[in-house]
Amino acid sequence: MVVAATNLRPFPSSAAFHQYPPPSITGNLYSQAPSTTQTDTHPHILLLSMAATCYQSPFKIIPYSHSSSPKPNHLSLSTFRCNLSPPSFQTLATEPEPVFTSVKAFAPATIANLGPGFDFLGCAVDGIGDFVSLRVDPKVHPGEISISEITGAGNSATKLSKNPLWNCAGIAAISTMKMLNIRSVGLSLSLEKGLPLGSGLGSSAASAAAAAVAVNEIFGGKLPVSDLVIAGLESESKVSGYHADNVAPAIMGGFVLIRSYDPLELMQLKFPEEKYLFFVLVNPEFEAPTKKMRAALPAEITMSHHVWNCSQAGALVASVLQGDLKGLGKALSSDKIVEPRRAALIPGMEGVKKAAIEAGAFGCTISGAGPTAVAVTDDEEKGKVIGERMVEAFMEGGNLKARAMVKRLDRVGARIVSSISR
Repeated sequence: MVVAATNLRPFPSSAAFHQYPPPSITGNLYSQAPSTTQTDTHPHILLLSMAATCYQSPFKIIPYSHSSSPKPNHLSLSTFRCNLSPPSFQTLATEPEPVFTSVKAFAPATIANLGPGFDFLGCAVDGIGDFVSLRVDPKVHPGEISISEITGAGNSATKLSKNPLWNCAGIAAISTMKMLNIRSVGLSLSLEKGLPLGSGLGSSAASAAAAAVAVNEIFGGKLPVSDLVIAGLESESKVSGYHADNVAPAIMGGFVLIRSYDPLELMQLKFPEEKYLFFVLVNPEFEAPTKKMRAALPAEITMSHHVWNCSQAGALVASVLQGDLKGLGKALSSDKIVEPRRAALIPGMEGVKKAAIEAGAFGCTISGAGPTAVAVTDDEEKGKVIGERMVEAFMEGGNLKARAMVKRLDRVGARIVSSISR
């Protein structure tokens, strides 16, 4: 399946997406009124829109510090701001030429929510993620992209579509191509899934982040990180909802706070370099689709729960900036709004959390929408023991097989791992 990156019809807003009359698609999107050539068109993933565009007002980086006397040139916290309201797109005035014939990009797994930070806090995890390989392909029509291969974890190859309009990597790649104004070069993309689908580890965001970075870098890295987040968010909005707590840390690395969605404002939280932080990730053989897990959330909450979660989210941010792992773990475990609803849908989750803390974890919660459980510690060997107890608890309480891994914080985010120059 081949799709062009230009003349894509925007939706007026992310909120209006599911009510917007579904347009038809073709393999070539240069025409203003394309005709339908696919009989299995999904009604909610069609022409690539920019539910969040960022062109009239560029991102600004604003430094913050938790210290009264910060080190020179050290940013404890950075903010990116952009205006998402313009209805039209702005692309680069001059189409860049590719500087590589091929590139391979990696984007890490992510932990969204971090307990009380539903939809506004997330962080990146080192050592696991998705790879996207991209090459200039003369067999692909100029301005278009084709997904040639999908391989990797679990049933990814059979469940994920090669239609770029229905694929997380394809959507982000097209959005990035549009920003770059690519009309003269065709691209071929292959996706290697390192993350299982529906795991709560930001599988869709990793694919989107790697694709956005790959497209940008093959043309010389003309776009700033802020635009790549927008491209990734465009993909997320079609697949799992309009939330940036996976895709922003997948691209930016480290801890990220989404201060606002309209306008989009991202704050990068700097965890101290000298501190050790390990995530114990335990993934059971159980799929928890994000949309299903979001449907389980309460429509209304009490004021006391609102105040509690706000205070715990504030404590979590302060703990990240100070490198206070005990405080981070305590806040991570404290959600009274989202986690209780989702934990009830994951067999054995309550016992898993208890087992982690009894084994010495500073805290434990659900990673994203689940079913992966995440605990935090300051020692890798201790993390392995905690993981073993959590695996046992999943079997005892939920009759679920699970596997554990201990990973560090990824401070870099999506990046190029190999390339071939022209």
